[in-house]
Amino acid sequence: MIKTLASRIWKFFKSFQLTIVLLACLMALVVLCTLAQVEMGTQGAVNAYMRSFFVKRQVSFLPFPLPVFPGGGLVGLLLTLNLIAKTLDIQRSWTKAGMWLVHAGLVILFAGEFVAGMMQVDTNMSIEVGQTVNYVQSYKNMELAVIDITDPTWDEVYSVPDTLLAKGGSIAIPDTPLTLNVKRYYPNSELSNLPPGAPPSLATAGIGPGVSVVERPTVTNDNELNTGSVFVEPVAGGRSYGVWLASMALGAPQSFTHEGHTYLLTMRLRRQYLPYAFTLKQFRHDVYPGTDIPKNFSSLVQVVNPSRNESREVLIYMNQPLRYEGKTFYQASFGKNDTLSVLSVVENPGWLLPYVSCVLVSLGLLVHFAIVLRRSLKRRQDKKEG
Repeated sequence: MIKTLASRIWKFFKSFQLTIVLLACLMALVVLCTLAQVEMGTQGAVNAYMRSFFVKRQVSFLPFPLPVFPGGGLVGLLLTLNLIAKTLDIQRSWTKAGMWLVHAGLVILFAGEFVAGMMQVDTNMSIEVGQTVNYVQSYKNMELAVIDITDPTWDEVYSVPDTLLAKGGSIAIPDTPLTLNVKRYYPNSELSNLPPGAPPSLATAGIGPGVSVVERPTVTNDNELNTGSVFVEPVAGGRSYGVWLASMALGAPQSFTHEGHTYLLTMRLRRQYLPYAFTLKQFRHDVYPGTDIPKNFSSLVQVVNPSRNESREVLIYMNQPLRYEGKTFYQASFGKNDTLSVLSVVENPGWLLPYVSCVLVSLGLLVHFAIVLRRSLKRRQDKKEG
């Protein structure tokens, strides 16, 4: 019974019919994902359709979304299993070496996409000419930064991600006596001056008491950014320092002091600090003569890494990124009358796998062609001798 069931499962996974169905699902997902980008933005659509195991839809009479179509994660996993099963079904002989190499390359290609989907991190670095920056920041995700600026030579930065703020409750700040009580969090909001006669604000300290906060629907388009806001109450040593409003719409951070330590509170895009720094020495925006059509963007940056005792200049330009410390820095955009350079930063542990895949597939095709050619020439020679 078990042997028969295993045989049926094996037959199912290596069937060509399964391959056709999965490829059809993949084509449908590409079309649906492309159409969904209008409302959800590129990243939102990719996450919903291509990097999920199921495409889900919210039904009015249910408190949870229902899976309505297999997602790219599930289709990719089944395609990989199908390909592995087909590979293992190939005859184990030197005459099939080329096909083995081709199938192995395709398996590695699927594995690379899986690693990219699950582990790739996309951030950016905005840097002005003459400025030194030692961090990258998220495109969409936000954080509440608690910064201890007591030491004039060094800032201690503590980050509370927006996902944690959304849960509410009390959040202890590690290595400090501070605890933040989250009163209310807005993923997207609009701020204005508190009109006369309006209900009082939740805030009791800082700029918040004079500000009205209205919740807005979250945005997903690539060129739009949510304005996250949060009301928090810092507590330390049994003492409350009032309720503060921190928001992406507020330009300057606010501060309070506890036992000689001064802390800043600010809402911003989530940052990842680096053990090295970039200084933008020069930015160039070249156009084709007589037009405004961009020809090339380039950033001359000085990379300073104390841990390596390294200081060198690197030119980053279109189609010529900098790969450094596990991150790839691409020239992406610019601003402020060509004094601001925006670098797209990608961290992908599996970035090498597609190249390995292409080499294996190419080598496999060459080997297969050589074997077929040799067999054909041998048959022709045998006919002449006969």
